[in-house]
Amino acid sequence: MSELMSDPGPRVFRSAVSLIQSPMPRTAVVLACTAVTVFAAAEGCKGFRDAMTAHVDVVARAGPQELTVTRLSTLVGGSKLPLDRDFVRQLAGIWVDYQLLGHAAAEGDSLNAPATVDSALWGVITNARAKKWFDEVSKTWVGADSLKYPESYASGEVLAARHILLVPPNGDTSAAKMDSLHKRAESLRAQATPANFASLAEKNSQDPGSARRGGDLGVFQRGQMVAPFEQALRGLKPGEISQPVRTQFGWHIIYRPTYAEVKDQVARVAGAKTMQAAESAYIAHLDASSHYHYIPSATSTVRAVAKDPDGHRADRTPIATYSGGDFTAARLARWMSLFPPNIRAQVQSAPDSQLPTFIRNVVRNELVVHQADSAKVVLDTAQMNQLRRTYEQLVTTDWQQLGVDPKMLADSSKTESGRDRLAAAHVEDYLDHMVSMTARYVDVPPPLDQALRSKYEAQINEAGVDRALARASDIRKTTDSTRAAKAPPSAVPLPGATPGPASSSGPSSSPSSSPSSSPSGAAPAAPSSASPAAPTGTAPKGKP
Repeated sequence: MSELMSDPGPRVFRSAVSLIQSPMPRTAVVLACTAVTVFAAAEGCKGFRDAMTAHVDVVARAGPQELTVTRLSTLVGGSKLPLDRDFVRQLAGIWVDYQLLGHAAAEGDSLNAPATVDSALWGVITNARAKKWFDEVSKTWVGADSLKYPESYASGEVLAARHILLVPPNGDTSAAKMDSLHKRAESLRAQATPANFASLAEKNSQDPGSARRGGDLGVFQRGQMVAPFEQALRGLKPGEISQPVRTQFGWHIIYRPTYAEVKDQVARVAGAKTMQAAESAYIAHLDASSHYHYIPSATSTVRAVAKDPDGHRADRTPIATYSGGDFTAARLARWMSLFPPNIRAQVQSAPDSQLPTFIRNVVRNELVVHQADSAKVVLDTAQMNQLRRTYEQLVTTDWQQLGVDPKMLADSSKTESGRDRLAAAHVEDYLDHMVSMTARYVDVPPPLDQALRSKYEAQINEAGVDRALARASDIRKTTDSTRAAKAPPSAVPLPGATPGPASSSGPSSSPSSSPSSSPSGAAPAAPSSASPAAPTGTAPKGKP
């Protein structure tokens, strides 16, 4: 299924989460371009939401099935699952996905009508088209500067090195030890030549990562190595070997390779730097042409969309304006459905000051898509067929894992209502096993999730989630108390416990009636010092 979670495409498509995820722009989380919500008419959803609000004992509906507060609270309260609202709501969402899958199977709906599939794969297709367009735009970015790579390497803008590292034994950095290590480094330096350096490093270097590569540290930008090392490296001409250089790691002997030895690596590193600069210029141009303006009063709307993208799929509230018109809550909901839940959660809790930039980054994605549209960039038939085949395989695999394969349901019942009941029962049984850890979680990837929700009514009642959590907490307390009451009493008090008062009739010979017995439900006493020692080697690595 990896085709639906493949290459993230240009950096502009990754930048939307960078401000939320990390202060470093190059470490942004990859936008999970795997799905899209197909917008339904607002009026069609209104009646369904009203019906949900009127039934506070219902947590969720999926097609003809209901998830009651009693069912969900029993499922959670009687298990070891966390009593956490986000988790309980997520479990309700899983129930919706599974029941919709069962309902589609009962109706004989393969979910593979071309319009359904293409809408469900909007994120995947959009990302692939944007990447295809971006590849065309960026073809000239690196090639134009390739003649400058030897100059960049000679000037030290891009560096490469091999080294032999000698480390102080047992971390002993006393003057005597370091002097002894220095003499050994000088002896190795006297033997070293460009021709034998890799062999010497492999045999003598105490940097295990690079030693097996002949001391090769690869190609890197300025500023990535500690100052004494980089200063010594930049003082060498390509093809020269340094005298021993001391850093906090030990003594180094450094070889600076010639350009011919590392030209392919230099091209990759220097090319990446050129690409990054050109990409930044491209993004700056997008910004300048977009006339982006964030509407400050829309902050609460942004958080609401992040919390429930489905509930805002027809919401035309403006969040920002740009050259393409209004960027609405509905547009944000479509993009937000591509983000994993943890990123949506971060958007909900992010400071107000970060949200305008977050929305700007999403608008940038829109602008790239508009450019791909203008350039008439499309995926070829083979690419589209592969995506559709992968999607269809997802549907079949999930049906089989949940035990709601359409053929099995059709063989068991001749009526649609009968098949619906059977599919729902299989899903409920599977959830019981999953919650008790005897069945694995069946993932419903975003494209399939969105296809289901675009065709069938589904809703989660937030008030019902709260009621289910409260009731599950009560069930858990009762279950824990019952378990504790049924536990056999311990004849040995817990370490540090104070024995109860002695019986006036004197000590009993029965352990169960001993005044010093632990209360019913107490944990077994810890092993005494006479207990056998644990087998050697069981301590975590790196611990004494």
